[in-house]
Amino acid sequence: MSERPKRVLIVGLGGLGCPVAAILARASGVELWLCDDDEVDVTNLHRQILYRDADVGTDKLGAAQKALILGGLEPSRIVPQRTRLLPDNARQLVSEVDLVVEGADNFATKFLAADAAHLVGRPIVHGAAVRFVGTAWAVAAEGAPCYRCWFEDVPPGAQQGCTEAGVMGPVVGFCGALMADLALRVLAGDASAFGSLYTYDGQTDRLRQVPAAARPGCALCGSSPSIADIIESRYTTPSCAA
Repeated sequence: MSERPKRVLIVGLGGLGCPVAAILARASGVELWLCDDDEVDVTNLHRQILYRDADVGTDKLGAAQKALILGGLEPSRIVPQRTRLLPDNARQLVSEVDLVVEGADNFATKFLAADAAHLVGRPIVHGAAVRFVGTAWAVAAEGAPCYRCWFEDVPPGAQQGCTEAGVMGPVVGFCGALMADLALRVLAGDASAFGSLYTYDGQTDRLRQVPAAARPGCALCGSSPSIADIIESRYTTPSCAA
């Protein structure tokens, strides 16, 4: 009997999700669960590499599926989810896959993905890119450190997103490739994929690897966690991101 393919939920088919999907599509034994409900915008074509001019105004999910299939991916290895990751569907979606890869463009979705992954017990790869800087890191199913260990105290509006600050397309592509590398390492059982935050500076062309330390008082993975469920009010304050 053949082994079930590894299921990867890609949250967001934007500048980060596109290269992640394109790379993982070429990995054997991987099934892509694509999660997005947005449309292709002409201003994003420089970094969302699965789309073309003819796709502008159409839904990203359909355009991404078409591009991946034209690239050689079997249609049976794509499981489309025409929705955003939301408080009322996050736990169910995450529970059905082996790994989550999120490239969301707002903190609310990033925190939601992190919380759902931890509560359900799934590893997750996070990524973000603004202006010349991109970051990526993988969090084990048990967390510690998790996304909230580093970003719990970021106040709403403290950073600018792509719309306000802009973003360099090659930086996004590099960050997406790094996220895909981390995802493949996690799927292969490589424990060294966890525990470090990778930061790429496109102005100096430098990649830094910084050890990520768990925060003892973390609300999600700390010694006395206060987050035990997905509550919608916790994710209603959009901020910035990647």
